[in-house]
Amino acid sequence: MENQQDTKERKVFYDPIHGLLELHPLLVKIIDTPQFQRLRNIKQLGGAYFVFPGASHNRFEHSLGVAYLAGQFAEALSTKQPELNITPEDILCVQIAGLCQDLGQGPFSIVFEEMFIREKRADLPDGKKREKISVQMFDYLLTANNLHSSMKEYGLNVDGQNKSDLVFIKEMIGGPLNTTETQEQFMGRTQDKYFLYEIVENEKNGIDVDKFDYIARDGYYLGIQSSFDHRRCLMFARVCRVDGINHICFRDKEVSNLYSMFQTRSLLHRTAYQHKTTRIIEVMIKDALLKAGECIQIEGSKGKICSLSTAIDDMEAYTKLTDSVFEKILHSSERPDAMIQMLEHELGTDPSILFKGSSLSPTEENMETYKKMKVNIITEAINSFSKEMGEAQRLLLKIVSREIYKCLGKMQSEKPTMSEIDTWKKELAQACPPGENVTVTANDFEIVHFTMDYGITEKELIENVFFYKKNQHDKPFNLREDEVSMLLPKCSSEQFIRVYYKNIDEEIVETAQEHFDQWLSEST
Repeated sequence: MENQQDTKERKVFYDPIHGLLELHPLLVKIIDTPQFQRLRNIKQLGGAYFVFPGASHNRFEHSLGVAYLAGQFAEALSTKQPELNITPEDILCVQIAGLCQDLGQGPFSIVFEEMFIREKRADLPDGKKREKISVQMFDYLLTANNLHSSMKEYGLNVDGQNKSDLVFIKEMIGGPLNTTETQEQFMGRTQDKYFLYEIVENEKNGIDVDKFDYIARDGYYLGIQSSFDHRRCLMFARVCRVDGINHICFRDKEVSNLYSMFQTRSLLHRTAYQHKTTRIIEVMIKDALLKAGECIQIEGSKGKICSLSTAIDDMEAYTKLTDSVFEKILHSSERPDAMIQMLEHELGTDPSILFKGSSLSPTEENMETYKKMKVNIITEAINSFSKEMGEAQRLLLKIVSREIYKCLGKMQSEKPTMSEIDTWKKELAQACPPGENVTVTANDFEIVHFTMDYGITEKELIENVFFYKKNQHDKPFNLREDEVSMLLPKCSSEQFIRVYYKNIDEEIVETAQEHFDQWLSEST
């Protein structure tokens, strides 16, 4: 139980979505750290803010909202079903997981993780997922701010390697920590409490408080109204035993409300997330990050210098990486001082670096040769820096000057390979004959793939969402196939490509549009 001191240390936040949020003092300690405060400078909707002026909200307030709803959900289940033995520690852990599940977000949210890192870091096995980076940042946050002792003060077990509260929190953020099939799926809680893992990020069916908050929050700031009411979900949810495991189930009359949630998610994607201008601005930001990635120098642990793509391997460096990188690139000076210092240090400390593979050795006689080689390397680095940074700056300048690539149209298509995209670009270039002063090349086109769906398939809705009737709490059931077909359209997922033209001259765009339409009719 909380003592009077704990109550005094609680902090109240006013949130336009959920009203007054009173948060546990341990959550306040986590919030008041540099690692968490960086979320104030990461836009929730990435490039959408350049299209929708109201979409100025950040990951910071979303994280507060998720923490609050996670606590509300766990407490509601505990009140309705005391036999579940949900402890105050369970509720606190769920709140911490909700608060910290987005700690791994990078600049402009999905732009960094799903676009930049995926393209730049092909060395990562399956891509370094945001959830895993969030776990790393959570670990770093606790260590850097000496919060392990604070967790113990509030009754959390952080010492055990397996059945500990710390493991439980990490599993809710990043998924199971064990990698062997012989072990239980989760280690932080026993099977009778597996339902707690479905509150923050529900991998089974996507019905979780993360989605509850972003649908309400994004809709509010985008001006998109929804009939979905997450409060009803909290009120009519209960835990039922399904195939020997406890799962969160919903009252049968909540089917239409849950459908509204998936429908609103689809509407947000169609209206804002996948808006033609939002998507191409995000592509332009990604391309600028790729160009400037090696030029941006971020100091990490023990003085290590990281680039944009390697900062995810060093949490001290990653703490410094936010949307501010946009302005840093846009207003960068031409002289790469950090890079020069690094090269000067490396070459000055170990001159033999320049003689590797050479018959010469760094003796006094050939030190003049060494000095010339050193100057050449630094000069080459400066020229490369200036070229790459200049190209990145020009891309971002186009965004702030509204010289956005023009969308010529879209067509249905499964995700194309890079080879197919290259072929299509060449075909488009050939379809556009050179004008009086214009030569069209494959590089003048950008092809972007995107998916429109409901966030859940018909199969998942049938198999992974459970309901109960008013007087039959112990008999959970799935929807029938004919019931699902009444909710989701026959084609609940569609894939498209959009074709963009980089030249913004109206006459040239008009000509390119005509030839694109002709190419499209011949291709379909």
